[in-house]
Amino acid sequence: MKTILVAESGDDWIGEFDDITIVDPRDYLAFPDTKTRGRTRVYNLSRSYAYQSMGYYVSLLAEARGERPIPDVTTIQDLSGSTAVRLLPQHLEELIRSSLKGLTGEEFVLSVYFGENLAKKYDRLSRELYNVFQAPLLRFTFSRRSQWRLRHATAISLSAVPQNHRPFVSEAAKRHFARGRSSRPKRKSMRYDMAILHNPAEGDLAPSDESALKKIVRAAAAEGINAELITRNESGRLLEFDALFIRETTAVSHHTYRLARRGQAAGMVVIDDPLSILRCSNKVYLAELLTRAKVPTPETTIVHRRNADELATQITYPCVLKRPDSAFSQGVVKANDSDEFLARLAEFFEDSELVIAQRYMRTDFDWRIGVMDGRALFACKYHMARGHWQIAKHDANSPAKPQFGKCDTFPVETAPRKAVATAVKAANLIGNGLYGVDVKEVDGQFYVIEVNDNPNLDSGVEDAVLREELYRRIMESFVRRIEASRQTSV
Repeated sequence: MKTILVAESGDDWIGEFDDITIVDPRDYLAFPDTKTRGRTRVYNLSRSYAYQSMGYYVSLLAEARGERPIPDVTTIQDLSGSTAVRLLPQHLEELIRSSLKGLTGEEFVLSVYFGENLAKKYDRLSRELYNVFQAPLLRFTFSRRSQWRLRHATAISLSAVPQNHRPFVSEAAKRHFARGRSSRPKRKSMRYDMAILHNPAEGDLAPSDESALKKIVRAAAAEGINAELITRNESGRLLEFDALFIRETTAVSHHTYRLARRGQAAGMVVIDDPLSILRCSNKVYLAELLTRAKVPTPETTIVHRRNADELATQITYPCVLKRPDSAFSQGVVKANDSDEFLARLAEFFEDSELVIAQRYMRTDFDWRIGVMDGRALFACKYHMARGHWQIAKHDANSPAKPQFGKCDTFPVETAPRKAVATAVKAANLIGNGLYGVDVKEVDGQFYVIEVNDNPNLDSGVEDAVLREELYRRIMESFVRRIEASRQTSV
């Protein structure tokens, strides 16, 4: 992907960089390069980002041309008022307090240049702020009352950089652009770039193990995609890529969702896309969606404080209670009687106004049907963990090391047709992404338990039948989507 740096000719103190073209804002606007549309990152360092200013139009027209402006217009708008303060995720507010707790004054200004600050002790804070507000040059103002809080954030121009900071800015820019080039050797045959978001700290709960991640990278290369594993700490590089494949457990109140939204807004191909994350992450939504579409499910009731006591006397026990955002069998409990039902509800109501109650269906396994582009990819039997009623048994002392039941994988053609058809119908209600549909089989009937937006792809498990072909099919889908997006942006 080509990189252009847009800067005024009088700001040449920033220096020159290998393989990067520096263009004056007026030239960029007047003389578009039609040969590289859709394959260009545009670092906008114009002197003003004000509405309808030269810098504003650089980012606006870059988006219209199918290029990747940094900052984009949405970021410019967010940084022009008080919106930026409201965008801070909880973990970043906590990081601000811990990073600044040693300061004695009432106000502190932090300059972030290409994700860095002059003071090493603010490296992590600077990187995290850059990951949220992607602009080359940023200035943050914090104030302290009872605790440190962000009060103002803005994108600044090269001309606003103090003289004594400029040598550092030039070096920070060199490091930033060098990281993009040296992170992975790129073969000449590679057509596209993909970021694979993963989290090594997830351990056994990661949606793809290390071996599967390597297979994904190899399959991507075979389809002409230069795939690179990144973590949240490297998310500031997101716009360097054409596609984002999320292989980290997703949630709405989480960086996975924010990155999916950012990537999609920038025109990237994203799996899991933000809408799929939003829909699959909430079991209340899924219950309503599946019921309306007449997809068979276990008898399901939405419980709230006003109907809880009445339902406690009516529901058949045992029953299953689920937090709306439960995952990996966590936040899912079995109530054996009304007392346990009400006690568990009281715990769940602390975090959510609504809870799912489902009829308990005892089975030795659940079918997991993998679906992508409206077609079944794989079929697995996830057996229940030994001595447990779920496929994962969690130990309170080792939450990251659950016990799983065994898994049997079958060719899709040999799996029960009705199970596959029901799973595909349920997945198609969500979108055309990559999904894992859990289906219970009881007396020859099939019931959808849930649709997962981030299905496991583990070496020797989901790929046991198709092997490398499974990953190749997924990468083929990415290529089709990228090419389709290129055609719409021409």
